[in-house]
Amino acid sequence: MKKLRFFLPIILVFLGLNFPLFAQSLSSSELYHELLKLEETKRVLYVAAHPDDENTRLIAYLANETKARVAYLSLTRGDGGQNLIGPELGIGLGQIRTQELLQARLTDGGVQYFTRAKDFGYSKNPSETLQNWDKETILSDVVWVIRKFQPDIIITRFNTIPGVTHGHHTTSAILAEEAFAISGDPNAFPEQLEYVKPWSAKRIFWNAYNFRGEFEAQEGEIYHEFPTGEYNPVLGQTYNQMAANSRTMHKSQGFGSTAYIGASNDHIQFIAGEKFEQSPFEGVKNRWDHFENGKATELLINDLIQNFDFRSTANNLSTLLKIREQINQMEGSDLWLQEKKESINDIVLKVIGSKIEFVTNQEVAFPGASVSTDLVVNSPGNTAINILGVEVLGEKVKVEGDGSSANEPFRQDINLTIPEGFEFTQPYWLENYEEGPMYPVDDQLMIGKPFNDASIQATLNLEIEGQFLTISTPLVYKFNDPVDGELKQPFIITPSIDLELSKKVLFGINEKRPQVTVFVNFRDKIVDGDLSFAGLNSSEYRILESEDLVGRKKRRYRVEFVSDQVGKRRIVATYTTSSESFDQTLNRITYKHIPNLTFFTSASIDWIQADWEISGGKIGYVPGAGDEVPEVLEALGYQVTMLGDNDFDLDNLAQFKAIIMGIRAYNTNAQAAANQQALMGYVLSGGNMIVQYNTTGRLLTNQLGPYPFSLTRDRVSVETAPVEADYTHPILAGPNKISPSDFEGWVQERGLYFAGSLDEEYSTPLYMNDPGEDTQTGSLIHAAYGKGNYVYTGLSFFRQLPAGVPGAVKLFVNLIEQ
Repeated sequence: MKKLRFFLPIILVFLGLNFPLFAQSLSSSELYHELLKLEETKRVLYVAAHPDDENTRLIAYLANETKARVAYLSLTRGDGGQNLIGPELGIGLGQIRTQELLQARLTDGGVQYFTRAKDFGYSKNPSETLQNWDKETILSDVVWVIRKFQPDIIITRFNTIPGVTHGHHTTSAILAEEAFAISGDPNAFPEQLEYVKPWSAKRIFWNAYNFRGEFEAQEGEIYHEFPTGEYNPVLGQTYNQMAANSRTMHKSQGFGSTAYIGASNDHIQFIAGEKFEQSPFEGVKNRWDHFENGKATELLINDLIQNFDFRSTANNLSTLLKIREQINQMEGSDLWLQEKKESINDIVLKVIGSKIEFVTNQEVAFPGASVSTDLVVNSPGNTAINILGVEVLGEKVKVEGDGSSANEPFRQDINLTIPEGFEFTQPYWLENYEEGPMYPVDDQLMIGKPFNDASIQATLNLEIEGQFLTISTPLVYKFNDPVDGELKQPFIITPSIDLELSKKVLFGINEKRPQVTVFVNFRDKIVDGDLSFAGLNSSEYRILESEDLVGRKKRRYRVEFVSDQVGKRRIVATYTTSSESFDQTLNRITYKHIPNLTFFTSASIDWIQADWEISGGKIGYVPGAGDEVPEVLEALGYQVTMLGDNDFDLDNLAQFKAIIMGIRAYNTNAQAAANQQALMGYVLSGGNMIVQYNTTGRLLTNQLGPYPFSLTRDRVSVETAPVEADYTHPILAGPNKISPSDFEGWVQERGLYFAGSLDEEYSTPLYMNDPGEDTQTGSLIHAAYGKGNYVYTGLSFFRQLPAGVPGAVKLFVNLIEQ
């Protein structure tokens, strides 16, 4: 009988930015575990609002014990949260938290989806949430993911009761239930049906718990219990340990976790769908049964499971190839089937210990540039991998060699030229970025994806024992770190020219003419051009000097701005050559627990011209979790010194007009907490101390001020909430008089973690509240102490100052100038 031959694409490693940071291979027990998952066809969709909302223990259990395919749909990318590990907020933080989710899913065995909703910060109820989000758009995204992923059951992290948790949380449950009800209706979002079919999940559940964290059964409700504390002997971990490892990937939120030792259970509460008696999967059809040869395929998989050779995994190859033949005879576009085809190909390659990589020793290139790459294929055992063809950038590569066997690798150098007009490395949801509550993504096939695919891939046509595979593997930057050893990072495409600005916020105070340094960065060679600023006429700026830094491929400009126009303007730096204009800034985010991130933003500056009194004195800044307030203070003309471990001597502190504590300093900076007595001595001697917000958990000291007060979880999340004030209070009266207009134009929120239980020595000049709530007085507290002044403030200056909100900047100046 003639052997069937199949070509099937397989993604060898995670495309785009979702790949392991270190080279990974699988042990025989892990390969066996992948075979167990190949046999199972159940599918579960877990739904919540943010990165870190998901129950990693339940996901780990369902993915590795039940062997179901589990997806987590996070409505947002977490862009509106706080950042414990660095200064990134907004779209930068959203990328960090996206990648943390992807690393978490690599750890617990799930996959990841998103909607187009932006995290706009804390919301107290779903009504407020849906005043910001476009409900129909997000609902369509949830329906799209259900239709694409085709879950058998849906589990929400939160229930639909408003007011007991974050408004985004409640909204995620509301939208999940609505999507569950309509996803099988072809009249709902019919435009999607060009790509997917209507799909109805069997039933929907809530991952029940009370909001103290304990499960409490409610009379009349139907529940199912999962023993999620069990041990998986194949993987050598409990699901508690997998969950803790997964949750620890959320490092920007400070969610490092220690696994609970012992039995634990998770419960899901039935919400809607078909009733069940024993199992939430009752009535779920085995997907193999959809095909004529499905039962035979399932029997082959089961037979291999029973007879799997752990000592020499290559001995499993012949049976795996028979399974592959059976699966490849199945025709259909459903995602589950494509995943099974990819999975069997992946197992085939891994049982023979193959290694395939497409690497370069440079991280960055630009359209028109040449790149040297190395394609490597190795089969360490006796199984030959024959290479029949290679294609890169749509062109066939002449193959020099037959392939690999007996641990003799195939290697080929491939010289690439990046085509002109090739797309830059930019997260797809930022390509047409605009301010607002939603990301503008119009391509239906991109909606839901966690990240872009890799910019450049090599497609290989391979033959293994008579069967043909088509392999796609991304081009990655490979290098050796002297500490961490071999590392791989995304290969990125940038413009040939980008701009770098010394300041993002510029201040013209009184007669002062502000200046900015603009670096024009060239990827190839310095190209002559003209620097200008969109939004200004030629009389409002002048170039004081320019200099070519030839060795660094940079041109540096020093520019002075001149204007009598009081207020705020946004201007955009633009460099124009004879053929093209460039107005983008390259942004880089690098942390060891996630791949390097690259994205582009407009080379814009917020220019604020104002008549304010500013001394420009020395400021000592105590770092906390990370923020960009010091850069704004320097732009105002202050001399900012970052204070380290040995800088808390009282004589040293005395030189500063003000000491400012960075956000969460008392949560993260042990030296600051240990030197609290010295800081209070500084205030007592006439110093001015400003403490920005800290969270209630994990405080390193409970004595934050000279007189007692406590931290609360009180906040005002509506940035336009009215503010009443005692405008005669010294902080508001001078040196720059604060008025109601100074509370206009704030972003995301008023503030968080307000002070409470105040000693009578504190005054509270500001009063504010979210709609329908009691007035909050702890957003800013002030006390005289000895000869000095002390302020604790939960106002979100860490957001307002980098965003160039004039009234917030003016108020912060007053805090410094007391």
